[in-house]
Amino acid sequence: MLRTRQPIRLLGVDDVDDALDLCARDPAANVFVASRILDGGLGPGSTAAHGYFADGRLEAFVWSYANVVPVNTGPDSWGPLAGQVKRMRRRSASFLGPREEVLGLWNETRSAFPRPRAMRSEQPLMATRTKPSQLGFPVDARVRPAQLEEVDLVLPAAEHMFTHEIGYRPYSGSPAFYRDSIWRLIRQGRTYVVIEDGRVIFKADIGSVALDACQIQGVWLSPELRGQGLAAGFMASVVEQTMADHAPFVTLYVNDYNVAALATYDRIGMQRVGTFATILF
Repeated sequence: MLRTRQPIRLLGVDDVDDALDLCARDPAANVFVASRILDGGLGPGSTAAHGYFADGRLEAFVWSYANVVPVNTGPDSWGPLAGQVKRMRRRSASFLGPREEVLGLWNETRSAFPRPRAMRSEQPLMATRTKPSQLGFPVDARVRPAQLEEVDLVLPAAEHMFTHEIGYRPYSGSPAFYRDSIWRLIRQGRTYVVIEDGRVIFKADIGSVALDACQIQGVWLSPELRGQGLAAGFMASVVEQTMADHAPFVTLYVNDYNVAALATYDRIGMQRVGTFATILF
């Protein structure tokens, strides 16, 4: 849109199409932000995103709500966007996104934030458009969408995964809010599980869907079952069902030190398409 000559301003409803166009340049990297926009994240009164404009056109923006996520940013926009990111520091729990963009923006804003609890600067971004079964990889038929009445079975698995990955319990502020977030994913058909003997032994969530892409998150296998070769069959089934139920382009990102997970994703045909970084506070 050609409605401003200010280099930085808050994005709103009139900017939705332009923001989604920027996200569409790299759906694998930007599906998280695109999905939030499609869910109404730039609606009236929103302060979730600020854009960087050049010659009146939106060239980059940063989503800065619970997570700070840059989209199509670079050296020209990091400095101008930094001021807005600093103002949102009290509500931001992390920076995440393409590594170069995250680290570039972090260098411009780090003085305003507390010392990070963790910096994960090498997170392979994996993706596929090919069903594992087309590659001859067997899928595990036990994987299925969770049902609403199973939310309290899914809750312990989700809590264990979150605590292990992030470093603190997910419901330190509001247990009811966390349970509701799981319930909403299940209602949307975005949580896949294997349940045996009345408990979840595997789960994976589809956290974001947009631009004919989706992002898998929250992958968890019960600790006593790890190392037995089960994860690949489970994940192959998740990928196949996700392609059928949500989007044909399936993505996820993973810590580089999680060698077992990387091997699993490689086995089922996922390929590296980029590198993410996450900074946790």
